[in-house]
Amino acid sequence: MKTWTKLMLILFTIISALVIFSNISNAASVENATDEESLITAIQNVDDGGTVEIQNNITVTKPIVIQKKLTIDGNGYTIAGSTDWTSTSGNQTMFTAQLADGNLTLKDINLNNGPKYGVQSYDGATVILNNVSITGFKYGGVLVNGGYLEIIDLHLGTNGTGANNGIEIDKGASATNNPTLVMNGTLTSDSNENVVRPADNGNLTDFTITNTDSTTNKIVITDDKVVLTDKDNNVISESAIPENATPNTNEAKKVIVTLMIGGEVKKQIIVDEGSTVTEGQLKEGVSIEEGYEIEGFYTEQEYKNKFDFSTKLTNDTTIYARIAKIDETQKEPEEEKPVVEEPEKDDVPKTGVDNYLGIAVIAIIGATAGLVYMKRR
Repeated sequence: MKTWTKLMLILFTIISALVIFSNISNAASVENATDEESLITAIQNVDDGGTVEIQNNITVTKPIVIQKKLTIDGNGYTIAGSTDWTSTSGNQTMFTAQLADGNLTLKDINLNNGPKYGVQSYDGATVILNNVSITGFKYGGVLVNGGYLEIIDLHLGTNGTGANNGIEIDKGASATNNPTLVMNGTLTSDSNENVVRPADNGNLTDFTITNTDSTTNKIVITDDKVVLTDKDNNVISESAIPENATPNTNEAKKVIVTLMIGGEVKKQIIVDEGSTVTEGQLKEGVSIEEGYEIEGFYTEQEYKNKFDFSTKLTNDTTIYARIAKIDETQKEPEEEKPVVEEPEKDDVPKTGVDNYLGIAVIAIIGATAGLVYMKRR
């Protein structure tokens, strides 16, 4: 019995050791980086699926290409491009996830300054951006070049020269895959120009945009535009879709409704194609000068024809609001409350004489009544 117990104990120990060893061996490795050289070495040495931890602000002088699955955790630090930059085979993007094996997650990191783009997903590669800020890149913030981009939390500063270029959807001449952009959180930008822009270079023929159920703001498609909205469907940015490009999306096709007041765009919202818009949707969040009100909504700037709110919208639509001064004379007068007069107070103090006089009168009446009664008896 003792021998059997010992054998079972030994077997249990061996199995436990194997399980622990297996878990250790399967755990993703972690490498640290404090400068450019250690960053490149860490990326090369980290296991597939591992993490590179940034421990300091780092300046890089050349592009970094990723061809494995890894996470770069910036811990809030900044990776900045040097003014002394070396191009690699024509690639000048700071981080490129390349081909199907390239799967890069950037988290808690700032990317600043570079000669082309901050990050690129190229031809089947995946890039996931989670709490990332990108600013100061001359071509644009992010290039979705035949790859897959997922946005969890991204802030874009000003990128591009001459015009802002936040996220560029493209397909290089040598790329075989079409680009896909997935909104799964929050996208903000310092500029409202070209936050998401399909490239007009003749190579982009198909691209896909998807919005998850949990995303805060969305990227949607209208007849000829890619539109970034906030959580309340207000338009933040819009960019033209090239004529030869076909967008695919999991969202219903949208139309843009533009509200004009006094020749100025006051509001833009998106609604589903074929649906209607309400006065409440147009008025929400629109401030009017004190003493004035919206008199009506019209189909043209000359205010000739009132807009019919039962109209189902199939194209981008502009609505003109006419402002008029509030006519105080037309206001219904407020109902006056009846005035209740309170009885005058008798402020004369009561004296003992008054009290005794009353008692005497009552006594006399009582006595008189008694004498009359006795006389009749």
